[in-house]
Amino acid sequence: MTDLPAPVAGLGRFEKGLSLWVALAIAAGIGLGALAPGAFGALAGLEYASVNLLVAVLIWAMVWPMMLSVDFASLRATARAPKGLALTLVVNWLVKPFTMAGLGVLFFRGIFAPLIPPAEADGYIAGLILLGAAPCTAMVFVWSQLVRGDAAYTLFQVSLNDVVMVFAFAPIVALLLGLTDLSVPWETLLLSVLLYILVPLGAGAGVRLRLGGAGAEALAARLKPLSIAGLLGTVVLLFGFQGEVILARPLIILLIAVPLLLQSWGIFLLAFWSARRLGLPFAVAAPCALIGTSNFFELAVAVAVSLFGVTSGAALATVVGVLVEVPVMLSLVAYANRRRALFSESLPR
Repeated sequence: MTDLPAPVAGLGRFEKGLSLWVALAIAAGIGLGALAPGAFGALAGLEYASVNLLVAVLIWAMVWPMMLSVDFASLRATARAPKGLALTLVVNWLVKPFTMAGLGVLFFRGIFAPLIPPAEADGYIAGLILLGAAPCTAMVFVWSQLVRGDAAYTLFQVSLNDVVMVFAFAPIVALLLGLTDLSVPWETLLLSVLLYILVPLGAGAGVRLRLGGAGAEALAARLKPLSIAGLLGTVVLLFGFQGEVILARPLIILLIAVPLLLQSWGIFLLAFWSARRLGLPFAVAAPCALIGTSNFFELAVAVAVSLFGVTSGAALATVVGVLVEVPVMLSLVAYANRRRALFSESLPR
């Protein structure tokens, strides 16, 4: 079997300190959101189909450098390596939504029940279910880049996941929420795929065709600071949008974060070590685990708002999912990178 490309050079000094920069960006976002709520409210209003256009630009900046590294010729090797694809689908659709629902019930109808009115608890559970059934589309490329994952394989995994999401998201959410008529915001789903996959992929392919593989890789390396700047800018905006909520309701934010943290680490460890048992190389195993952990927050928030209202517990839970995601994913990236030596570097022949 054709080997996947070797991983690129290690993380730079700035990237190794990314957790610190993200922590500072979180503090800046919360502070600025509290000091200038009107300005952040205006920025939050720049959206279409529940996709914030400014955040979309920043995510595009994060995603595009990795798209430059997609070698379309290597997609043939990807198609002949189905174990990683199968693991992605099993974890994302047969495990993650149901464990998230179980953790939501355990904490909000059990452990946290004395602290929360039952009606609110049901809303938080609904929001957690929506997050659990919406695996990520865009940010996965950022996390994959930080673990030096194989760009072509990550693209294939995410694309296949998105195809399944079109058919599986509504039935799974309807089943877990007990709804008989669930309306999926197709505009949000399709616009996100267009903005975060198709457009940057097409732009990357055009540049790669013009510069050649080596030239595109060199440009991608030079653009890494742009990717990190996009990530930090996204963090400032997301926390700024919710700065007042975080300061007004810190306890409920922490309570919602607990099952999300357990879910994130649990799903990641399950996928990561299952990938090792399957003999997958690190460049495939790490992105596979990160795809199952990260969430498609635009879709989850849009459905929560449409079903339960903008001030509902479900909407708040999906927003907390957005806030928790970046710090948690960075911790998982660090965990994975420290264990790279335990994996092979290429697929078995």
